[in-house]
Amino acid sequence: MLGKRDTSIYGTKTLDQIGQDLQKLGGELGLEVECRQSNHEGALIDMIQDATKSGVKGFVINPGAYGHTSIALRDALSDAALPFVEVHLSNIHKRESFRHKTYLSDIASGVIVGFGPDSYQLGLRALVNVIASLNR
Repeated sequence: MLGKRDTSIYGTKTLDQIGQDLQKLGGELGLEVECRQSNHEGALIDMIQDATKSGVKGFVINPGAYGHTSIALRDALSDAALPFVEVHLSNIHKRESFRHKTYLSDIASGVIVGFGPDSYQLGLRALVNVIASLNR
């Protein structure tokens, strides 16, 4: 629904466009970037668990509302034991109080909020830095 849903908050860029931008940035940084999305909590957990078996080095994740509700998603990311950056297009701290806390932020390498689609690119750059610091 990105690009259509509440564009005053989330903007007009689609998830496919954001994914293309991330893959381009990944290429510039010498990375392979795979973009995935699901509206189903269990499918997201399966993706995280599968990724840990396939050599993935980390995640940039926009958990959407699941960030505020899903202990299962938190557990999957914690069990993956890989760095991840949590991103949100909107500034969740300027919104309803139930959006101010997420179940992921305290286990994330970092959290980026409020920069629209640029949140993803900032998140990818930050993740690259985190992974590099772990490999020193």
